[in-house]
Amino acid sequence: MSNPIVQCTGIWKIFGHKAKAALHAIREQGLSKSEILEQYGAVTAVADVSFSVSEGEIFCIMGLSGSGKSTLIRHINRLVEPTAGEIIVAGRNVSALSNSELRALRSTSVGMVFQNMALLPHRSVQDNVALSLELRSLGKAQRMKTAKEKLKLVGLEEWASRFPDELSGGMKQRVGLARAMAADPEILLMDEPFSALDPLIRRQLQQQFLELSKVVKKTTIFITHDLDEAIRLGTHIAIMKDGRFVQVGTPEEIVTEPADEYVADFVKGISRLELVTARKIMKPIPNDPVLMPQNGATVAATEKLGAIIDLVTHHEGDITVMEDNRPVGIISRRDLLLGIRG
Repeated sequence: MSNPIVQCTGIWKIFGHKAKAALHAIREQGLSKSEILEQYGAVTAVADVSFSVSEGEIFCIMGLSGSGKSTLIRHINRLVEPTAGEIIVAGRNVSALSNSELRALRSTSVGMVFQNMALLPHRSVQDNVALSLELRSLGKAQRMKTAKEKLKLVGLEEWASRFPDELSGGMKQRVGLARAMAADPEILLMDEPFSALDPLIRRQLQQQFLELSKVVKKTTIFITHDLDEAIRLGTHIAIMKDGRFVQVGTPEEIVTEPADEYVADFVKGISRLELVTARKIMKPIPNDPVLMPQNGATVAATEKLGAIIDLVTHHEGDITVMEDNRPVGIISRRDLLLGIRG
């Protein structure tokens, strides 16, 4: 894994006039969230969270409403000041930045996409996308050229001269994404950008975002309360509860190895067919030529359950799992059924 482009260490955010005293009490006495509220009138929104995000990764943070995920993401571009902890973005300590350096970070290095796009109604779609470049005093010709390029990326180049009230909700979300990308940031922060949309539109935008991510390769921190969305989009997923990370892992690890009952409840209804790999359900075989399977159907170790099901409908016997051009495991029909059931 490459060096992290975002590194958060020991982040705390406590709201209230006695935040520092409350933090001291938590560290010294181990007081709970409810005890801190009762004794100090303070709300613990983020509690000792540490994580890192590698370049090009889509890191999803998910949890129920009030879990602290939106507060946490706002620390990365310092829309929220931490009570304690360190945030390093692209090698820079965000807490140490001056006001001018912080404005530069927000306008050039870190783009943000909200659930509400807040498009300016009196500006055309193209002018809305070009706004960040206008604030950086770029010439109009360059602004319009860049805005048009970004609108083409999100499939809205033909709507450039229209106004926001002529767009659907999904189209407005795409304009917001184009606006964030127009500044060519290293990092995208996305706070539940698709959650207010109809399920079909949301899924279409998720697919378009995945395809776009392969092209622009932006490091993305994506907030959601929808586990299906997190699994569909995320390279890694963090499950958040009461201001803390309960578990961080790949989508497959989250679903197949939940850290506790809270995570298990989250994932129990998730389909495993396009998530769990052959490597996860196979029985390993020793690297012994005598014991190696000699024929039959084979799959790659990275193949998903859905494809393996398709394979066994046409082949009798066990399936051999291959990795680096050699057999590494066997999947029987029983193994496959247990893998589907979880």
